[in-house]
Amino acid sequence: MSGITREVTGSKGRYVLRDGEAEAELTYSILSPSHVIADHTGVPDAMRGTGAGKRLVERLVADARAEGVKITPLCPFVRAQTARHPEWADVLA
Repeated sequence: MSGITREVTGSKGRYVLRDGEAEAELTYSILSPSHVIADHTGVPDAMRGTGAGKRLVERLVADARAEGVKITPLCPFVRAQTARHPEWADVLA
């Protein structure tokens, strides 16, 4: 798997993790410079069980900490991951 890239266009952003032709993503909406909503996490069958989804959430959390951004976890997968990681509470809105 390659590294995670971040793409931002207007009020939307996404983190992408590629493995050959397969692509996992975590999309988010930018509410303000200090608040984002994690909308959706998609992991193709070819990448299931590899930890790709968790890696995407970890990157979102790391960037939020570094940039002073709060996250609203609308996506069920992101919400489940934040419930498993109370140490991420500092970045939750």
